[in-house]
Amino acid sequence: MNQKHKTITDSVSRLISELSKLPGIGPKSAQRLAYYLLRASEEEAGNLAEAISAIKTNTRLCSVCYNIADDQKCPVCSSTTREPGIICVVEQPQDILALEHVGIFEGVYHVLHGAIAPSDGIGINNIRIKELIKRIENGKISEVIIATNPTTEGETTALYLYRLISPMGIHVTRLARGLPFGTELEYADDVTLCRALEGRQDF
Repeated sequence: MNQKHKTITDSVSRLISELSKLPGIGPKSAQRLAYYLLRASEEEAGNLAEAISAIKTNTRLCSVCYNIADDQKCPVCSSTTREPGIICVVEQPQDILALEHVGIFEGVYHVLHGAIAPSDGIGINNIRIKELIKRIENGKISEVIIATNPTTEGETTALYLYRLISPMGIHVTRLARGLPFGTELEYADDVTLCRALEGRQDF
């Protein structure tokens, strides 16, 4: 019986396997990245390894908004030029990157780290809703912009937040419908996000 010949080393095979676990990286892309790293200089490979290690050892969640931070507060919450009375609520830290790239929002953020999804076992106690309410109660908040993704889970979360926050006398708005249903914020283009922010509507 013919046996399949081994064509790559265990080290390369392991690297390809680990890279293929990354979102958006298929087997072919993982192979290209692995062989690129194989050809890279010791310095380049070392810098990448150090950066990956540092992001796991040096980062934490911001004590205010739960964005990714190196210190107690993230760069947005540490800024003295932002408007702390306007909070934009997003599902994930990468959503902040997308909105910041547009360059028109001057308020601050709150990261839920998920959305209500009962089918996946994610309820209101599994995301940072209590922390948001406490933040609103303890601060002088004039507006809460709900910028959850236009998905079933995002819409469910937005509606729940509206019903929770509006009785507190806070102006609650939602991103304009320029975002197609099912689109995640991090993949939306700048023009669409800009229009969604500028044209935000009362809930």
